[in-house]
Amino acid sequence: MTRAWILPVLFGLCGSAVAAGLVVSGRSGAAVALLLVFVLLAAMHSPLVYPRSIGAQEAQRRSAADGRPVVFWRPGCKYCIRLRIRLGRSARRLHWVDIWRDPAGAAVVRAANDGNETVPTVLVAGRPHTNPDPEWVRGQLPPAA
Repeated sequence: MTRAWILPVLFGLCGSAVAAGLVVSGRSGAAVALLLVFVLLAAMHSPLVYPRSIGAQEAQRRSAADGRPVVFWRPGCKYCIRLRIRLGRSARRLHWVDIWRDPAGAAVVRAANDGNETVPTVLVAGRPHTNPDPEWVRGQLPPAA
């Protein structure tokens, strides 16, 4: 769990250090702007921007029941961030599995990607798709009830 927060914490600490240096040199406006950029980067790379993760077995069980795809992801992955942002509110309709928290999820991803933990890997009807186009993923969602 702590591994997921390393990058966001580093962004926060670096942003604070740079902002403090700018404040000391009398450039408080630039310090505020730069700190805001670092805070946004930290937020984008944190697990908070993703819907709540569940275990791989539970996600696959739910997917079989409701037909929704399963997304295997990890914090800090720029392709996962791209998928999450481009899906918008539709992302909440998918089942998300953080492979750093769930060893079974990591095993599913390795099995689908020749032993590599390449994410995002999207499981649709039991078939894995590595780094698919977000529009394609949106098209795989069942109609909203």
